[in-house]
Parts: sequence; C-alpha cells; structure tokens
Amino acid sequence: MKVQGWLFLLCGLFFAAVDIAYWFWTKAESGVGEPVGTTAMAISVGFAFMVGYYLMFTARRIGNQPEDDKQAEISDGAGEIGFFSPSSWWPLFLCLAAAFAFAGFVIGLWMFLIGVFMVIMAMIGFVFQYYRGNFSH
Repeated sequence: MKVQGWLFLLCGLFFAAVDIAYWFWTKAESGVGEPVGTTAMAISVGFAFMVGYYLMFTARRIGNQPEDDKQAEISDGAGEIGFFSPSSWWPLFLCLAAAFAFAGFVIGLWMFLIGVFMVIMAMIGFVFQYYRGNFSH
C-alpha cells in the first residue's frame, strides 16, 4: 500500500504545480485568474493528498503487503480479499432518489424534502441489505 500512497502523493504534487501554472497562465492572458478551473484543480490536489494520506496511514497500521515487497510472487497475494455483493438493487434506488432530490432542489422545497427522505430510506436499505433475506448471516 505504500507504493499506491506515494503515487497519490506525487499526483497531488503534480496537480499542485499544474494548478499554480494554470493560475499564472490565465492571469497573464486576462489580467484576472480564472477561478473555476483553478478551484477544480485545487480540489483535485486535496483529493489526491487525502487518498495518499489514507493509503500511507493504512499501510503503517497493517504493515507490509505483498505489493510492497519487490521479491514477492503473485501467489503471495492470493487468498480471501473481502466480501463483495453478488447483486444489489439498492444503488439504483439510491441514484433515483438522489435524482429526485436534485430535481426537487430546482422545482420546489416540497419535492426536495420528499427526495431527501427517499435518499435516507435508500441509504438505510443499502447499508442494511445483508441483515435480512437470503444473504443475512
């Protein structure tokens, strides 16, 4: 995980350099820096550093993984990785509820509130889908 963490941190540094160059470039052309692109790239810097920090923190907590060892074999990474959902309808319901809420943000407060309620219910269903039915433990 250390390799992935360093890759994200280096990407964050690259995005920061590009962001600064972009700001100077747009400021030289128009006299005022272009705020939308500069802000979007600054957010990319923050996201890259956030993911890189998380990966480095997790690597320190769980120790060396097979991908950190240059002499590791492919079989060293074999075994159970985790639980992955075989099928779920909840992402569809959550996206539809979010779309309803966003449309309600434009149309009216009443529709937005109904959409927020639908999003909350879909999130509860998504989180607790394996506590009931065929896949409950």
